[in-house]
Amino acid sequence: MAERIPITVANGDGIGPEIMAGTLCILEAAEAPLAIETIDIGEKVYLAGNSSGIEPSSWESLRRTKVFLKAPITTPQGGGYKSLNVTVRKVLGLYANVRPCVAYHPFIDTKHPSMDVVIVRENEEDLYAGIEHRQTNQVVQCLKLISRPGSEKIIRYAFEYARRNNRKKVTCFTKDNIMKLTDGLFHKIFDEIAAEYSDLQNEHWIVDIGAAKLADTPEAFDVVVMPNLYGDVLSDVAAQIAGSVGLAGSANIGENVSMFEAIHGSAPRRAGQNLANPSGLLLGAVMMLVHVGLTEHAERVHNAWLRTIEDGIHTYDIYDEKVSKQKVGTKEFAEAVVQRLGQTPQILKARKYNKAVEPMSKTTASVARPVPHKELIGVDVFLDWTRGSANDLGDGVSRLNGEGLKLTMISNRGVKVWPGGHTETFCSDHWRCRFLPESGEGNVSHAQVISLLGRFAGEGYDFVKTEGLYTFDGQRGFSLDQGE
Repeated sequence: MAERIPITVANGDGIGPEIMAGTLCILEAAEAPLAIETIDIGEKVYLAGNSSGIEPSSWESLRRTKVFLKAPITTPQGGGYKSLNVTVRKVLGLYANVRPCVAYHPFIDTKHPSMDVVIVRENEEDLYAGIEHRQTNQVVQCLKLISRPGSEKIIRYAFEYARRNNRKKVTCFTKDNIMKLTDGLFHKIFDEIAAEYSDLQNEHWIVDIGAAKLADTPEAFDVVVMPNLYGDVLSDVAAQIAGSVGLAGSANIGENVSMFEAIHGSAPRRAGQNLANPSGLLLGAVMMLVHVGLTEHAERVHNAWLRTIEDGIHTYDIYDEKVSKQKVGTKEFAEAVVQRLGQTPQILKARKYNKAVEPMSKTTASVARPVPHKELIGVDVFLDWTRGSANDLGDGVSRLNGEGLKLTMISNRGVKVWPGGHTETFCSDHWRCRFLPESGEGNVSHAQVISLLGRFAGEGYDFVKTEGLYTFDGQRGFSLDQGE
């Protein structure tokens, strides 16, 4: 008898227990050798006083099994409860979110019958680092963090995924025509890594036109890799235009632990009625089987599911009297899949999975690179100020010049407003004052910056933030403002 592979299972909330029961019934009938540990997460744990929705003992199970099959949960409204999904992803380093978005024409309605796209989304950084501050009465900020190691991991994962799954092309979406440093870094690393995969096509799209193309002509894409925010939005869009968000499974891959789930929510209004479609969770479980090396079991389950869809055995959410033959509940749908184990679809494309030599998560190590020479050449001082115009502020702050530093520019919301600003530019109460060396070149010391802030404080200016202006091997590491 094959050694059983330990996994952690959470039944979740709402429809979660029903769709998990159906999913596990199918996995058991397929004789997948799994040793299941069950944990409680979600609403019950939140309301018991744990704001993260997961008990400390459950973390131990996840670290022990390293595989998490999770049903959707309900996060209580209000009370400062944190998203469990975000918590698990960040705590366990689940850097890659993988969502296959496939059309099942003609059995499920779609405008794109040939769609078969995989969205690979970076899962840990970008704006989802969640670092936000209210800095003035009028302005709040969210820091967009893009790192070289984080970008290298997700982009290399996308290329490895494409290669192992017989895909032909990897596409990158960014907005680096505007965010030249953050998205620019992601695009630059994409180009670097793409050069290592000569067997795969590669391309880059600006995200707005890329999203339009994805919605209109998804067959033009194969594997698409994106930073976190774009990937979050467009993976849902892709799933919906393929046919239904309710059919999509999702993998969250880490170097040590990985989580598999449906992408839909807990739908508490449908709970306990034997109505819910277990397909999203089941297809997430198929991804889990592939991840742990049970590719034959994954094929057996996936093809039985495809045959069930093909035979018109449908739950209420996808039932269409023009193509469906029988409307069934959650339990009956699972039983129909079990009955078709060993069968393959006749119209839809049967699934075949390559057995990996090593887990995907172990192929993404960053390449060691020389550390660039870093120099501080100036400072941006951000002010909360409401006592006049940009010219008034420029006149006042210019009097703080000295000790080798000189005010060279003031901007508001990214637009230069001094010197030579335009009266039509709308200004908030949040101002950036850029100081560079008086000589126009050379380095700046931290002591000079501290002394400058002392002069600001002495004149009663409310500085809310500073940013060092650095070069790396002589290359500017900060943006210019519009009009600068």
